[in-house]
Amino acid sequence: MADILGLGISHWPRLHDLDDTFAKRLKANLQHPDIPADVKDMANWPAPMQAEWEAGMPAAAAHRESLLTGIRKARVALDDFKPDAIVVWGDDQYENFRDDVIPPFCVLAYKDDLHVQPHGPNGNPWNEPADHSFHVRMAPQVGHYLTSRLIESSFDVAYAYKPLHRKDLSHAFMNVVLYLDYDRKGFDYPMVPFTINCYGSDVICNRGSVPKIKTTERHLDPPAPSPLRCFELGRATARAMRASPWRICLMASSSWSHAFLCAKYWQMHPDVENDRRLYDALVKGDYEAWRQTTLAQVVDAGQQEVLNWFCLMGAMYELNAHLAWSDFVETYIFNSNKVTVVYDPV
Repeated sequence: MADILGLGISHWPRLHDLDDTFAKRLKANLQHPDIPADVKDMANWPAPMQAEWEAGMPAAAAHRESLLTGIRKARVALDDFKPDAIVVWGDDQYENFRDDVIPPFCVLAYKDDLHVQPHGPNGNPWNEPADHSFHVRMAPQVGHYLTSRLIESSFDVAYAYKPLHRKDLSHAFMNVVLYLDYDRKGFDYPMVPFTINCYGSDVICNRGSVPKIKTTERHLDPPAPSPLRCFELGRATARAMRASPWRICLMASSSWSHAFLCAKYWQMHPDVENDRRLYDALVKGDYEAWRQTTLAQVVDAGQQEVLNWFCLMGAMYELNAHLAWSDFVETYIFNSNKVTVVYDPV
C-alpha cells in the first residue's frame, strides 16, 4: 500500500504580484457606478474590514507573510515526504477549457513536460524577467493509472494527453509551482493536474471573468459538480492511489470564498462567516458538515473554488488522516480568505 500526504494551499494570483496590487478589486469596486454609495461608505463596513483598509500597505505585507508561513510549512512537509508525484485538484477558469468542452472533472495526464513563462510585464516579488522560464514536470503514467482506476470505480472522468486552448498551465496549477518554490530552491516534483469545473453556471457566460454587478437576463451554464460528488471523487482518488506503487501527495489548490463571487455583499468582501464554519469543521474532523453542504450554499457564499477542497476532504476522510497543522488567513479587503493545511502521511 502506497503512502499518501494531504496538503492544501491557496493559488491566489496576487501573491504572484507586488503588495500594492492586493486590494485592486476592492479599489475598483469603490469606483463602480452600480454599487450603492452606502455600500461603498467605509462607515458601513464590518469593523475588521475598516481596520484592514486603514492599515494600508502594512496590511498587505502582513497578509503575504501569513500566507508564506503556511506555504513554507507545506513545502517542508512535501520535501520530507518526497512524493513520486503530486495530484493537484484545481479549477480551470476558461483557460484550457472553453466553449467547445467543459468537463466536470478532467485528469491532465500530459505526455510531455511543460516549459512555461508565467510572469507578466508588471513586476513580481522575485524580480524575475517576464521571459523567465520554468520547467514543470508532468506524470503521465500516474495520470493514466488514476483515470483508469476512477473509471473502473464508476467515476466517468475525462482525461487529456496534451493541452487544449492554453499551452501552459491554468493558474490554479502553475501557482502551485511558483508558491511552493517561493524561496526558489527548485521544484522537481512531477504533477498530475486534476481539473474541477468549480465555476459551473458562471464559467462560459462570463468568459472566465468577474460576474457583472448588475445583469439583465442571461443564459446560465449547467451547474458545477455537487460538493458531495467532489467529496466522493476525493475518496475514490485516495483508494486508487493507496493501491498504486507510488508515494503520492494529494493537494487542493484554491482560496476559499471570493469577494467577486459574493453577490449578497455587492462583491465587496468574502463570506468570512461561512468560510469559518467550514474551516472549524475541517479542524474538528467534522466531515459530515462538509458532506451536508449543498451546491446552493457554496454558490451563495462565493465558495465555488472550495469544491477543490471538498475533493481533499473526501480523500482525508477515506484515509482517516490526521491533521498535523492548519491556518486560516482572514481578510475582508484582499478578495479571499486563504487556508493552508498539512496532514500527516498515511
